[in-house]
Amino acid sequence: MTRPSAARRGREPDPGFRRAPAALAVPAILGLLFLLLPLLGLLVRAPWRRIGTVLTQPAALTALRLSLETATASTALCLVFGIPVAYLLARTRFWGQRAVRALVTLPLVLPPVVGGVALFTAYGRTGVVGKWWDRWFGYTMPFTTTAVVVAQAFVAMPFLIIAVEGALRAADRRFEEAAATLGASRWTTFRRVTLPLVGPGVVAGTVLCWARAMGEFGATITFAGNFEGTTQTMPLYVYRALETADPNSAIALSLLLVAVCVAVLVALRGRWAGVG
Repeated sequence: MTRPSAARRGREPDPGFRRAPAALAVPAILGLLFLLLPLLGLLVRAPWRRIGTVLTQPAALTALRLSLETATASTALCLVFGIPVAYLLARTRFWGQRAVRALVTLPLVLPPVVGGVALFTAYGRTGVVGKWWDRWFGYTMPFTTTAVVVAQAFVAMPFLIIAVEGALRAADRRFEEAAATLGASRWTTFRRVTLPLVGPGVVAGTVLCWARAMGEFGATITFAGNFEGTTQTMPLYVYRALETADPNSAIALSLLLVAVCVAVLVALRGRWAGVG
């Protein structure tokens, strides 16, 4: 029995989707395999019979708790400062705006270790700001839990800014103009009209920011160190497990981080890429 055509089923075939030519299909399949084989390797090598024991080790639970706490704190920090920056870039015009946007997104391409060194030059004991903190308050930030939060926020905030700025640029400004016409102040308009309009962009940026903070490694180990219970987050615990020849723990915890990332992508449902 022949299958009914698209027209008989009540819908026309989408002209935007066609069968890929072989010249593109073959490298596309190879590219997918290149990306998926490492994940498959984790699944194959995972110690499934001992995974519960591995994940409930005291050190692993401590690292997981610290990751959740610091990622949440750094995301809150990004929200407080990132949304105003996104609004400034999307809704105002000022001299050097392009340079500011480039600098804001620089942590996306900056080597994480370089980011950690940069944080040292700013907030270390002899840093531009850190030396005054040490002189006035006797406080030193590096190698503390606060340093973990700062390092995570430094590398994760651009994700939030880009998402919110894009949402602000795409939002229909007629609603804001109507609110202003009715006598609403700029702050009231922003709080009651603009933020609800760009809510999906804020949510997407927040989730991506949190996931990036959870996976942060280079800047954290450089600026905060790798001290159990204080600065050792999940990625740093995985690194220590590999250093101490404990691949089972490293693989099990890596799978946990992969599961978190997959959950984030599923929750976003294509909002970041503009599909779905």
